[in-house]
Amino acid sequence: MTSKEIVVRTLEFTRPERLARTLPEPWGRDIAGCRPKADDLETGWEKIDETRWERRDVWGNTWARVDDTSKGEIAAGALENIHAVDELPMPPLADPARYEAAAQTVADNADGKFVQGSIPGFTFNVARKIRRLDQYMMDLHLHRDRIETLHDRIDEVLLAMIEQYARIGCDGIGFAEDWGTQLGLMIRPEMWREIFKPRFERLAGAAKHHGLKILMHSCGKVTDIIPDLVEVGIDALLFDQQKVHGLDNLARYAGQVTYCCPVDIQDVLQTGDEATIRAWARDLIEKLWCGGQGGFIADYYGDNVSIGADPQWQAWAADEFVQAGVQND
Repeated sequence: MTSKEIVVRTLEFTRPERLARTLPEPWGRDIAGCRPKADDLETGWEKIDETRWERRDVWGNTWARVDDTSKGEIAAGALENIHAVDELPMPPLADPARYEAAAQTVADNADGKFVQGSIPGFTFNVARKIRRLDQYMMDLHLHRDRIETLHDRIDEVLLAMIEQYARIGCDGIGFAEDWGTQLGLMIRPEMWREIFKPRFERLAGAAKHHGLKILMHSCGKVTDIIPDLVEVGIDALLFDQQKVHGLDNLARYAGQVTYCCPVDIQDVLQTGDEATIRAWARDLIEKLWCGGQGGFIADYYGDNVSIGADPQWQAWAADEFVQAGVQND
């Protein structure tokens, strides 16, 4: 089987010949990523002083960080006045010319890897940056009509991106929305279902219409909405912190959705203990891979520095994933 076939069989629970994986060399990666050309719309990190770096993203948000390794966070959103939402410029990410390199990635993997087009989130992940999270959470209560206008404008950009990825022949789309804290969702599940689930349905429905698989990353405890995410058509959930959900709770949905996970980066990886790390990798396979039918992709957290991890710790996990992720027949 090609890497693409292994990933598709994993997502469709039709027994891939081995565990799908998104690991660095020498262990191997089955998914290739692509994105539109946007470097002309953003700036790189600039050192402001000894304790501050800043950059501007494609949406016009200003990011800041206190060292030269972290991903940073929004310091100033692009939309300071919610009542000016109709005038906010949207980035030209629907331009087909911006997808030439992405189309080449698809062509290069015609018989190779599963190609995943990156979008900057669904509605929430973009909107919460444009308004900055603290203000955005207030907007949901105080300026619902204006924030829904912002949501509508963002969704039009995302729908156009989905159309472009379908046009060039991608196999799926991937996005990140960190909806959870350590204890639960950032908002009540009922509010999530009222405001955001219909938008998930629209965006996921557009992707499904074009035959695209959908892979979603989310940090924190989003356990309450896993059934909703399954219902709207999310094919894979990328969870870096499985313990915050409880592995047995995730296993309740095994066979309904695929999980893409490294060894838990918050609790298990941080032990630095080889036996503990390898045992958790085996538990992930045992409880989520559905006896080899599919439903689990072995992942690797790509930033050891920011989480203070010795690369050897993930090497043990990757080695265990490869050794244990084989069919027994």
